[in-house]
Amino acid sequence: MGKPTGFLEFERAERKYAPVEERTQNYKEFVVPPTPQETKVQAARCMDCGIPFCHTGCPVNNQIPDWNDLVYHDDWQEASIDLHSTNNFPEVTGRVCPAPCEAACTLNIDDNPVTIKSIECAIADRAFAEGWIKPQPPEKKTGGRVAIVGSGPAGMAAAQQLARAGHDVHVYERSARPGGLMVYGIPDFKMEKTIIARRVRQMEAEGVTFHCNVDVGVDIEASEIEKDYDAVLLAMGSEKPFDFFAGAPGRDLDGIHFAMDFLPQQNRRVAGEPIPNSVQQISAADKHVIVIGGGDTGSDCIGTSFRQGAKSVTQLEIMPRPPIKENKAMSWPHWPMKLRISTSQAEGAETLFSVSTTGFSGEDGKVKKLNYVHVDHKLQPIDGSDASLDADLVLLAMGFSGPIEEGVLQQLGLKTVPRGRFMGVDSNEDDYKLPGDNNLFAAGDVRRGQSLVVWAIREGRQAARAIDKHLMGTTVLPR
Repeated sequence: MGKPTGFLEFERAERKYAPVEERTQNYKEFVVPPTPQETKVQAARCMDCGIPFCHTGCPVNNQIPDWNDLVYHDDWQEASIDLHSTNNFPEVTGRVCPAPCEAACTLNIDDNPVTIKSIECAIADRAFAEGWIKPQPPEKKTGGRVAIVGSGPAGMAAAQQLARAGHDVHVYERSARPGGLMVYGIPDFKMEKTIIARRVRQMEAEGVTFHCNVDVGVDIEASEIEKDYDAVLLAMGSEKPFDFFAGAPGRDLDGIHFAMDFLPQQNRRVAGEPIPNSVQQISAADKHVIVIGGGDTGSDCIGTSFRQGAKSVTQLEIMPRPPIKENKAMSWPHWPMKLRISTSQAEGAETLFSVSTTGFSGEDGKVKKLNYVHVDHKLQPIDGSDASLDADLVLLAMGFSGPIEEGVLQQLGLKTVPRGRFMGVDSNEDDYKLPGDNNLFAAGDVRRGQSLVVWAIREGRQAARAIDKHLMGTTVLPR
C-alpha cells in the first residue's frame, strides 16, 4: 500500500454535516465533502491486510484497496477508472449505501474501518468535476434489441452495460423521469436528483433510449414489448408495501399512509413536478408524526417530516434496542446488528423500541391517536403496558412484500413467491433468465426481494452479462 503504516498513524475521520437547524430548512444535501488532502489521509489508512474482506463485503466487489492506493498517490483519474470498472454509479452508492464494505474492513476489528464510502464518493465527484466521465458508445452495433421495464438502479446499470456492448436498449419508465426510487424514493437531502440526471445524459449519449410516462402493462401491453424485442429485462422493483395493520381498529382513518405514498410526493415538489389532482396531498406540517419501521425508509420519512415542519416525530420499532457495540468475534466481517443513529434520527426524532402498534383512534374520520403495547424479547405483548401517542400523521415504513402482480406480471403469466422472487428462478447468479420458452429476464428487487441500491446495481450488471451471452452466444461484459 501507499503508506504501510498509515493505519497506525492516522485516525478515522468521518464526513461532517451542516448543523441540524440549518439543514432542516431546505432539501439540499448537507454532507460537507472532505478536501482532497483529507481524503488522501483516510486512503492512507487502508492496510496491506493480505485478504481484503472489503471485496466480498461489497456486493459489486469494488477493488477498494486498489483505488485507495491510487488516491494516496494522487492518481485520481486512474482511481476513477478502477472504481467504475465494478460500479456504474459510485456517486450514488457513495451517498446512500450503508457501506457493508466498511463492516468487512479488517480495521473494523477494532471499530475503526477505513472511510471507504467517503473515499468512493470523493473519487466519483472529482471525476465528474474534472470532466473524466464521458459517454462510452460502442464501436459497433450488434443489431440486438433489448427492452428494460423499470429505470431504477438495476434497470439503469443493465441498460448502460448492454448499450456499451452494442445493443439497442430501450428503457420504459412509468414516471416522468428515469431513476426509479433513486429519484422518487430517496429524499433530495440525501441525494440531489441532478446526480441521476447527469448519468441519464451520459447513457443517452451511449445509445440508451428512455421512454418516460409509459406504464408497461397499462399504456402498452407487456406481450407487445416481448414480441418487439429480442430480450426483455424486468426490473420494476418490489413495490407492494407490507400492511401489518389491515383490519386493525382505526386502520381506515384518514392520515395513515404508506411511506412510498409520502416520500415521492415531496421529491416531486422539490423538482417542480406536478402531483395529479386525483392523488391526496400528504404533509407533515404542524403535525405529530409517527413513523412505524426502523429502517432507511423510516429514517427518510423522519427527515422529510422535519423539513415539512412537523411538530414532533416519533419512530416505532418492534424489535428490541440493539447493542451499542457488536461482538466482533461473532459478527465480523459480516454486517453486524448494532445501534445506529441515522442523520435524520439525529435531527430530533424520538425512537421507541420493543413497541407493537395495536390500532388507531381518531375524530371526524381523522387519526388522532396511535395505540400500542410493549413487547418482550419474543415479541409477545406485555400485560398492562398499553399506551398511546398523539398522531396526526402515521407513516408505515415496514418494508415491501414483493412486486405489484397486476399489469406486467399478470400479462406475462408470471407468478411470485413471498418477498418478490419469481417461481422457478434459478438462484445461479450467472443466469437471470426466467423459466420457460421465452426471452424474459429479471433483476434487482423484483428478483431478489427488497434490498439495497448496491445489490440492484450488481444484479443489473450480471443480468446484462446474461442477456448479452443469451443474444450473442458469448460475452465480454464484466460481472
